[in-house]
Amino acid sequence: MLKAYDVIVVGAGHAGCEAAAAAANMGSSVLLITMNMQNIAQMSCNPAMGGIAKGQIVREIDALGGYSGIVTDKTMIQFRMLNRSKGPAMWSPRAQSDRMRFAEEWRLMLEQTPNVDFWQDMVESILLKGDQVCGVKTSMGVEIHSKAVILTNGTFLNGLIHIGEKQFGGGRAGEKQATGITEQLVQLGFESGRMKTGTPPRIDGRSLDYSKMEEQKGDDIPSKFSFTDTKPLTQQRSCYLTYTNQKVHDILEKGFDQSPMFNGRIQGIGPRYCPSIEDKIKRFSDKDRHQIFVEPEGWHTVEVYVNGFSTSLSESIQYEALKSIEGFEKVKMFRPGYAIEYDYFPPMQLSHTLETKRLKNLYFAGQINGTTGYEEAACQGLMAGMNAHLKITDQAPFVLKRSEAYIGVLIDDLITKGTEEPYRMFTSRAEFRTLLRQDNADARLTPLSFQLGLAKQDRMDRVVAKQENINSIISFFKENSVTQEEMNGILEAAGTDVIKQKTKLFNLIGRPQLNFSDFMFSEGLQNILNNIDPLLKNEVIEESEIVMKYEGYIQKEYELAEKLNKLENVILYPDFNYAKLLSLSSEAREKLSKIKPETLGQASRISGVSPSDVSVLMVSLGK
Repeated sequence: MLKAYDVIVVGAGHAGCEAAAAAANMGSSVLLITMNMQNIAQMSCNPAMGGIAKGQIVREIDALGGYSGIVTDKTMIQFRMLNRSKGPAMWSPRAQSDRMRFAEEWRLMLEQTPNVDFWQDMVESILLKGDQVCGVKTSMGVEIHSKAVILTNGTFLNGLIHIGEKQFGGGRAGEKQATGITEQLVQLGFESGRMKTGTPPRIDGRSLDYSKMEEQKGDDIPSKFSFTDTKPLTQQRSCYLTYTNQKVHDILEKGFDQSPMFNGRIQGIGPRYCPSIEDKIKRFSDKDRHQIFVEPEGWHTVEVYVNGFSTSLSESIQYEALKSIEGFEKVKMFRPGYAIEYDYFPPMQLSHTLETKRLKNLYFAGQINGTTGYEEAACQGLMAGMNAHLKITDQAPFVLKRSEAYIGVLIDDLITKGTEEPYRMFTSRAEFRTLLRQDNADARLTPLSFQLGLAKQDRMDRVVAKQENINSIISFFKENSVTQEEMNGILEAAGTDVIKQKTKLFNLIGRPQLNFSDFMFSEGLQNILNNIDPLLKNEVIEESEIVMKYEGYIQKEYELAEKLNKLENVILYPDFNYAKLLSLSSEAREKLSKIKPETLGQASRISGVSPSDVSVLMVSLGK
């Protein structure tokens, strides 16, 4: 029998790895259990991290002291900042990763993390003492005791893989499904459901004609994810863009009668925002082509990921259709795409710490909660790991507000609204996205994590130094003026109105036609920049410019957040009897009784709870 641990983490995907690292780095002894030690932190789907809103999450994970940003920086093969043409609230970092190096780096970092042990086996049940979890039992009959358990089972719970008319159990291609846990939790009163996701075929890059495709290069000056001293890329690999066509669509439609998507064999609901190619053809029948992104899997491998061609059609139909895509005429396929169904647990059964309401010290993180995406899983794992450690050491829980982080938005959405389809993050889900930019994640979150002991002193020192430099630059712009002779030539070249008198620099940088570089002629500004640590300089310049240009918008969001946060300070106790408040609508009574919101703010965001219901609650609490 193995020794007892503080925290057991079940599953070593993105959620499990972040959970194990967080709890261990805060001081808990951690056992990370995985069915296959060779597949820790596998990129099961696309070889990329970040993207719209997801990139902000990775930077938040890093700011809190997680590993995802560091691993991504060390293993990326291309970097792009998406949405540069839009406002900075929309800028989203994205990296193509070396799939094999990514998993290797994650394993090495975990192995070098004190307090983390590993065990290869399948967990088939949890151990209970009353209504509290006290460990797990594996398929080999080994019982391992712990103070807390975090389930991060991904797509493995009763996973079922579909390729055309074929179906077989599995949590991922070539790996067996996990059984036992769902059945036990349902017997204990948990509600479960089924979801679906899919992946495209993998192909041999040597068989493609890239001259027929559009090359997509990385940024000329690539940035990175981590706020630590990881190195930016000095060389990059290109991705490529091609398109389906009507012939491809006709071939795919031939296989629709065998498609598990359309003949009812797949019961789970798939991700609306990442549909399969057959789903796209059916839903968007007016379109005669769809984008196909050709993404290399690493620096040296020839394996290629066909982004945009997720499918569960038969392998023969997949192969025939691929050959009709421009540049794919001589394609060789490594393995076909497939769909996978798996169990999940509707997340309204959790508190904001990701602890289950039904069993104490049991936490869920990742796809088990109905989310999709590496980044969404990783941030849940981080928060579950932090809160498991805090709970068993009798410390206050750590919950992020919607105005503090995309992570806060994600967890609040899950806990308050639930999800009936795979949940993914978008910038549109965050009402305070101007505050939650990717550039200021460290200033928002590192001080909070430092107080809890996860973010270390070096991270905090860096945040303090960066903020001091930003404040110096903003003060300089507010305090110093420029003359017509110094500035009008620059203004004319930029196509904006000239000045007729001496004007504060701060009043000029807000003009959309001007950039920070237009003020580099100032000797005073140069002196400030020369005294900034070179590792911080680009971040300081970027954030200073954003704060000055968008000062009015930022201030308005702060004020709105403060008003709404007043509702978050009004606590609703779990034993509050909503059934007796007859002034509430019947739907509100039902939803509030089921979800048991922790605050009035959370209650106000529950679907079916109206502003008048919130007023009734406020009056009742006042009494």
